[in-house]
Amino acid sequence: MKKLAITASLLGAIFGTSYAQDTWQKDHPRRTQVNQRLNNQNKRINKEEKEGEISKGQAAKLHKNDHKMRQEERDMASQNHGHITKQEQKTLNQQENKNSRKIGK
Repeated sequence: MKKLAITASLLGAIFGTSYAQDTWQKDHPRRTQVNQRLNNQNKRINKEEKEGEISKGQAAKLHKNDHKMRQEERDMASQNHGHITKQEQKTLNQQENKNSRKIGK
C-alpha cells in the first residue's frame, strides 16, 4: 500500500509539473505588450540618465519601480496559467504610465 501511495505521489508530481510547463505562456500577447513597454521604459531611463536629464538616484528609483511591475506581471501570470487578464494588463499599463511620466523630469 505504501509503494502505491509513493508511486501515485511521484506520478502526480511529474505530470503536474509537465502540465504547468505546457500552460505557461511567456509570449502571450498581453504579457508581450506589458513587457515590451517595460523594456522601452528601461531604455528611456538609461538614456535620460546618460544625458543628465535625471540623476543616478532618480534612475535607480525608476528602475526599481519597473522591476516591481515586472515581478507583479510574473506573479499575475503565475496565477492565470501563464497569461494575464485584460484588467491586469490595464492595471499594469496604468502603473507604467505613472512611472513613465516621471522620466525626464
